[in-house]
Amino acid sequence: MKKIFLLAVLASGLAFGQAKKVVSSDVHWWGYKVAKTESSSHDGTVKVKSGNMIMKGNELVGGDFVLDMTSINATDLSGEYQGKLNGHLKNGDFFEVEKFPTASFKITSVKKNSDKVYNKLVTGNLTVKGKTNQVSFPAKVNYANGVVSLESNKFSWDRQKFDVAYKSSMKDVFVKDEIDMTVKVSAK
Repeated sequence: MKKIFLLAVLASGLAFGQAKKVVSSDVHWWGYKVAKTESSSHDGTVKVKSGNMIMKGNELVGGDFVLDMTSINATDLSGEYQGKLNGHLKNGDFFEVEKFPTASFKITSVKKNSDKVYNKLVTGNLTVKGKTNQVSFPAKVNYANGVVSLESNKFSWDRQKFDVAYKSSMKDVFVKDEIDMTVKVSAK
């Protein structure tokens, strides 16, 4: 009976994949004013609260990540201006972190990409402020010594699709809809 149970566990692991827990991460974002230039932007980080990557053999086949939106931090400013922007991003004008303290991304597919550096196209469901939309991005995916790493190229998503809108008349017109991001995660 023990042998049958062990075979069943092994077979289910092969069929559904093996979960690897995220052990390190670096998520960077860029937001832009009217002109999408470095001089009219702010950038910063947000922490990954938890996550898993699902491996089937040597291939990434799925995963999910939870972002701690209370950790959103503008890194291009310091002092009083940084504090004001961080508060602004966290309040009802943008991410409403008291009501929506986390965001998430669930990988739905990983396909081969023609780019030699970013060898995979990762697609998934991004949920921000309770709204879910599909997002895809090119990524480098490597698996060695039991550690899987995913590093995205810079990609964009439309904040308006998630109701991340500057809640003031006309001010939203001066903020670009696209938020750029890069994501680096490792799991073992």
